[in-house]
Amino acid sequence: MLKQKINVSTQSEKEINWAKFEAFLRNQIELDKSANMEVKQFSEGYSNLTFLIKVGEWESVMRRPPFGKIPPKAHDVEREYRLLEKINPVFPLAPKPYLCEHNPYIMDKPFYLMEKKNGVVLDETMAPEFNAVPNIKKIISESTVDTLVQLHDIDYQQAGLHDMGKPDGYLERQVHGWIKRYHNSKTDEIKVYIDIEKWILSNIPNSQHPTIVHNDYKLNNMMLSITEPGKVVGVFDWELSTIGDPLTDLAAAIAYWKDENDPFTAINSVTALGGFISREEFIERYAKKSNRDLSNFPFYLAFAYFKTAVILQQIYYRWKEGYLADDRFSNLNEGIQNLMTLSHDVIFFNKR
Repeated sequence: MLKQKINVSTQSEKEINWAKFEAFLRNQIELDKSANMEVKQFSEGYSNLTFLIKVGEWESVMRRPPFGKIPPKAHDVEREYRLLEKINPVFPLAPKPYLCEHNPYIMDKPFYLMEKKNGVVLDETMAPEFNAVPNIKKIISESTVDTLVQLHDIDYQQAGLHDMGKPDGYLERQVHGWIKRYHNSKTDEIKVYIDIEKWILSNIPNSQHPTIVHNDYKLNNMMLSITEPGKVVGVFDWELSTIGDPLTDLAAAIAYWKDENDPFTAINSVTALGGFISREEFIERYAKKSNRDLSNFPFYLAFAYFKTAVILQQIYYRWKEGYLADDRFSNLNEGIQNLMTLSHDVIFFNKR
């Protein structure tokens, strides 16, 4: 086997047997036998691990769960693969999946390979290619809203996606499920939490007409064109997608749409640099483009901040218990506290 070029984290280099992975890959796909396999790990967030795999001219993206113990049903890349098989034909911004494998001999956890899309993903900084483009932040903002509306406009039944989720009782399951996850991973006492739980349980609204719900829709899960600035060319991280209430998607996007004056929430977003549309403008554009009733939106936003706090709480719990050896997670408790406070302020002070 040719020499590999592996550019990954120390843990990924140690935990993954790249020789076994390459042998599997070459057995499944006809690749250039004279070309090395090159692996580059994308920036590590709090979710699934993502790697660029390249052999000669052939490129793909591999996704797998994080290392160590993970909560039940979390980081389900096999489900994500199956969902992409259904979503890609009706929403091509979702990558086309190639293959999925769960074989402990090759890798400790399941993984799948998908199409590599070309463009730029914005995390904490603007791409240099966009610096000279007038009003680029406004253009990107509006494209983000419009793409979400486009996704929610898909007739999931006509597209044959009715078995992708169970819309009846979706919101109730979400509320009770995330409250349970919080209690199962609780570490520190958070003063405002009990009031949040009581209010959310007592104010669950009737759901909107169900649509495809991405469930992790945010700017750094999207790819933008370099040649056509502002045009969305990819939407990623579909592991949590289902059929449900579209306003949960909108609220989650707002929770991640950071303002430059927001407190520390352990969430990175280029919107914190300023110059993007405000959260209020995001909501108004979505309402106008989708014609959906947003009168109960404070519930959805309060729940979105709470849910985001619980996602971080599960990671913080795993770090505190020693399952994650990464000191980036040591101050997540501060972000969790601030997200809970944001949820509390939406409920009791009508803040956004």
